[in-house]
Amino acid sequence: MTEITRVPLQPVAKGSVTKIWLGALALVLAGAGLAWGTTRGYGTLDGGVQVITLKAGEGDSPKLSDVALVNYKGTLKDGTVFDENKQVPMPLQGVIPGFTKALSSMQKGGKYKVMIPAASGYGDKDNGPIPANSDLYFDIELLGFMDFQQFQMQQAMMQQMQQQRAQQGAPGGAPGGRGQRAPLPPGAPGSEPQQ
Repeated sequence: MTEITRVPLQPVAKGSVTKIWLGALALVLAGAGLAWGTTRGYGTLDGGVQVITLKAGEGDSPKLSDVALVNYKGTLKDGTVFDENKQVPMPLQGVIPGFTKALSSMQKGGKYKVMIPAASGYGDKDNGPIPANSDLYFDIELLGFMDFQQFQMQQAMMQQMQQQRAQQGAPGGAPGGRGQRAPLPPGAPGSEPQQ
């Protein structure tokens, strides 16, 4: 016959079971919060920049050499709007460091909430309606992005087209343009009376 070795159990101190259950509950809640934050797309980037994904985008993220096309609204902590714009091209290397970091983590078609701490924004300097040492809050929609050189070529083409349109509308240009009136059909208001 085998003999079982008995190990004496120490009695559990009063209140210890409650502490164990509270600790287990805290771990479960922390894990749930982490999972919720991950599914909502919450993240903290270098410099303390926080990005929350409201609507996930698709594809790659902009690189430092890109120009992003965005809709955005910038507010201070108290909700005061300091800037708002739609379909604005923003070179990633031409904005405050926190905005560059945030844009670099986004995808085309996505909508995001961003918090940029003062150190990654304008720091201890006033900037127009933004007081020194202000954290900045943004709602950003990334419409698209392209390489800076491609953007410059596109801008040059658009400028050339605008110049051509302006030349066509100048005096001596195409009929119907500015400076030369297109003929009106007989009997139309403003036409020459027939004789």
